[in-house]
Amino acid sequence: MQSVSIGRQPVLDGDLNLCSYEVLYQGSEAALNRYTSASIINNVLNKFGTHSLLGERQAFVKIDEKFLLHDIIFSIPKEFFIFSILSDIELTARVIERIEQLHEKGYTLSLDNVVLQDSSIEKYRPILEQLSFVKVNVSKSETTILTSLIKTLQSNMITVVADNVKSLVEYEKARQFGCQWFQGYFFVEPKIIKNAKYEPSQMVILKLYNLIMQDVNIDEITKEFENNHEVTLQLLQFINSGAFHFQNKISSVHHILTLVGRIPLGQWLMLMVYSKSISKEGQSPLMLIVKNRTSLMESILRVINPNAKSNMLGEAYFVGVLSLIDTVYGMKLNEVLKHINISIEVKEAILYHKGILGEILALIKEIEFFNPEAVDEFEKEHSLKTASIEKLVVESMKDLTEFERLSA
Repeated sequence: MQSVSIGRQPVLDGDLNLCSYEVLYQGSEAALNRYTSASIINNVLNKFGTHSLLGERQAFVKIDEKFLLHDIIFSIPKEFFIFSILSDIELTARVIERIEQLHEKGYTLSLDNVVLQDSSIEKYRPILEQLSFVKVNVSKSETTILTSLIKTLQSNMITVVADNVKSLVEYEKARQFGCQWFQGYFFVEPKIIKNAKYEPSQMVILKLYNLIMQDVNIDEITKEFENNHEVTLQLLQFINSGAFHFQNKISSVHHILTLVGRIPLGQWLMLMVYSKSISKEGQSPLMLIVKNRTSLMESILRVINPNAKSNMLGEAYFVGVLSLIDTVYGMKLNEVLKHINISIEVKEAILYHKGILGEILALIKEIEFFNPEAVDEFEKEHSLKTASIEKLVVESMKDLTEFERLSA
């Protein structure tokens, strides 16, 4: 095998808490389709490492009939993966026997991309007792009877996952039908409210950020923070979470400004905006995506331009951290950016993917939707070594897993 590309797609519960991932992978020797035969999963495990990629979560991984029936499947650690069996598999006696064997050995099993129809329950009845999950293609299923079919699955102690949810509208429909988990990037789509106004707490964040990024006296900035106790406490908790590896506890905003400077404080303040959004417990999945974007923005820029100065790296960070700010504020992105003190280059990179920072942001979005072809094209266009971006993506996944662990 020459190379393996790997990606993760979030799976959320009904309260929008991150509960799992689907691991996506593609190998250069693959002859099947976008998702290669799971026979390469051992290479993925050996190359990337499960703890680094998944932390304490189990992750869905697609498997075909060939891999299901191969004895190598028993060498895969059962605590890390949910085997998601392709739904077009023929339920022969041999297949059913293998599914029963895996269930008896404690493996977690799922059906992948099921189109629920009137005949579906009968088709899959021989293995319903062995399944923990069924991933449903809601858009292609028979919606008139979908609710009753989902209830039947749930009566068999099966968690129903809405697969490939792309928008908030699709998410709401899937919830109405009774789905319990949801896979996709629907939660990064902002709920745009007509004539929306900023909440006072939102205005405080923007005011503090703009003060920090301007040439305002440090005592004046500190005083403004002290007048907003809730924001100050959240910021100190966030910075002292363990994710930033300070030797000593940071005790005040004045301490942060004198120790690390204005730009890092501004960066963390904007990142903090995401910290309590969307999710009700644990780290917000939206924040984790933004943290991943900021990491990749900086690391990819360094590969393209090893001589990039700190101000350009800072702009790369802000492109990443502001790229989903509309989701938090519930307003159109261009309207939110009017209230934030950023350069024209950063604004145009975010809104129009202009310049090198805009190109990198566009690439990161392709990476999130697991488009290895776009990565290949980017490497060629910028004369980068093959798989150089892949290495950065994997390192970013590892860092994100560690960040989440330390911030828990």
